[in-house]
Amino acid sequence: MQNDEILARFPRAPLMNGETPLVRLDRMSERLEIDLWLKRDDLTGLGFGGNKTRQLEFYFGDALAKGADTVLITGAVQSNYVRSAAAAAAKLGLSAILQLEERVAGMGEPYYTSGNVLLAKILGAEHISYPEGEDEAGADAALHARSDQIKANGRKPYVIHLGLDHPPLGALGYVAAGLELCEQMDDFDAVVVPSGSGATHAGLLTGLRLSGQSAPVHGICVRRDHQQQQHRVKTVLHKLSRLLDIDPKLTSDAVHAWDNALAPGYGKMGLSTQHALGLMARTEGVFLDPVYTAKTFAGLLDLIENGHILTGQKVVMLHTGGLPALFGYQEEF
Repeated sequence: MQNDEILARFPRAPLMNGETPLVRLDRMSERLEIDLWLKRDDLTGLGFGGNKTRQLEFYFGDALAKGADTVLITGAVQSNYVRSAAAAAAKLGLSAILQLEERVAGMGEPYYTSGNVLLAKILGAEHISYPEGEDEAGADAALHARSDQIKANGRKPYVIHLGLDHPPLGALGYVAAGLELCEQMDDFDAVVVPSGSGATHAGLLTGLRLSGQSAPVHGICVRRDHQQQQHRVKTVLHKLSRLLDIDPKLTSDAVHAWDNALAPGYGKMGLSTQHALGLMARTEGVFLDPVYTAKTFAGLLDLIENGHILTGQKVVMLHTGGLPALFGYQEEF
């Protein structure tokens, strides 16, 4: 089966503006003594952009194919995923129910009222709350309970699951991104990507390998330590291989997770994260977000320092967006 046929079997809602730019960071390249490129998936276009747009094309494609009129999704209070889902629902004429989980303790008032929270309210989404932040099964069960309620009222709900017990349709969006990247550039030495749910990491890795690209993909942990994250990404890869009907050996030995920039934990900015965010802004005029991409760039800097990325190598970093969350972190600055 040809690469362009692999994804054609899955329903897909058109949410992207086209391929995203791949740009060289000239000043940063000179500063770090590498050839650094940024894949600008913060510029996907819909509802302030971000990587989740790619994933939602396949979830909403499936939802529309099943006749859904309401989409339910769960995530952190400042989740880019739920904000993007609200924008996709608005574009496609569906209702959105967003469940916000308490994943980040000790945050101030702006975290709960600005950024992605404010945008989702403007988009007309319904908000519900879930009190736990590390209970994926419970969060999904709460979504299904709400789904059953609205189904009883004659509506047709569709649940976008958080846990690993379901087919990783969202990862298909990053299989497409990997294919796209290899059409834009075929001679890079490494890719650096945020690694959270595992869908972006696993999907991109699969797309690169399907294109014949063997460069290492360094997943920078944003929520779990490297051992937990390696297990998670391998689980997603196995499910994705079954979904695509491809040989799982294609990616089984290629999972790299790096957690040196994770502290003090998910959604929290340590000194390395703050440094990375400021360095990118003041060197290239590019903003990173405090939850994903600033940690990713901090991880890239650590990979250089520890000799995993060498002087002169061509490196692609994935910018997954998430910039509205900056406003929820104003007290942190």
